Parts: sequence; structure tokens; C-alpha cells
Amino acid sequence: MKLGYARVSTEDQNLELQRPRLNDAGCGKLFEEKISGAKRHRPELERLLGEIRKDDVLVVTRLDRLARSTGELLAIAEQLNEKGAGLQSLDEPWADTLTPAGRMVLTVFAGMAEFERALIRQRTQDGLVDARKRGVAFGRPPKLRRDQQELALELLRQGKSVSAVAKTFNVHPATIYRCLETREGL
Repeated sequence: MKLGYARVSTEDQNLELQRPRLNDAGCGKLFEEKISGAKRHRPELERLLGEIRKDDVLVVTRLDRLARSTGELLAIAEQLNEKGAGLQSLDEPWADTLTPAGRMVLTVFAGMAEFERALIRQRTQDGLVDARKRGVAFGRPPKLRRDQQELALELLRQGKSVSAVAKTFNVHPATIYRCLETREGL
């Protein structure tokens, strides 16, 4: 069965251009919504993806009606593939997973997206290494300065309780325990 998905971005736009094309393509059921493609939660698309079964085909007039990015498109295509369903775009004949060429094009897109993610990951790692070499501190700043940590330890040595010391510095007792662990490890 072919399931059509039609979407426009705003309430002012209408679905009249997409509906007849999807019907002419043989869609037995249409899922329509007026919502920005940038929205993560698109109820009708989610409903369609929940109903689609093996050998069904999700049909759109254009891929930008379905997804706003290659990554999102690939994620939807993977969901369909896992269910044994296909994807077909009326305006982009190369995006037809029912054909070997269409599957190959989406596979190439998936490979490019994976390559891009790997490059981003590598650049991020390189940037972190470089920043550490330059002495950039990561994470949250400590709650207590070094002089406050030393004073907290001195108060503990004098017999004050951890909770009393924590109240003195207006911090949680766990902060004082971390201060102790850090000092003991030195």
C-alpha cells in the first residue's frame, strides 16, 4: 500500500497542490499536516511511521516535505528500511528506495553523512587536545577557591563537622567531601 505524506509549513498555506499528486500516484491513505518541518514533533508523520508495514511505500511530492536535513531524511529512510517499507519522492526520481539506483543514492548519502559526523568528531577532539595544551579548563568552576579549600580543611582538622563547614561556605556537604578527596589524592 502507498501512504502519502503532505505537509505545508504554515496555516496560511494549503495542501491542494500535494493532495491530487499523491492520489494520482496511487496513495491509498494520506497523512497531512500544517506544521513547520523544523518542528521535531510532527504528529501525522509519527502516525504514518507507526502505521506503515512491510512492503508499504511512503510517498511524498518532494523530500523537503518529509525532512529538513539529510540526517533527518536518512533516519526516516532507515526506519522505513527496518520495517521493510520503501520511500518514494515524486519530484526526485533518484529518491526511490524501490529501485536499485534509489537505494544506492540513499546509501551514498548515508555514507557521506557518516563521514561528515566522523570529521566533526575528529575536529572536536583535536580542538579539545589543543585547548588543554593551552591550559583551558573544562567543566564547571570549583565551588571553593584554593584558599577556601585550605580553610575548610583547617576547620575540619579543628574538629568541625563536614556539615558545619559546608554551612560556613554555603555549599553542599558533598563539596567539602570532594575537597577532602582532592587533597588526600595529592
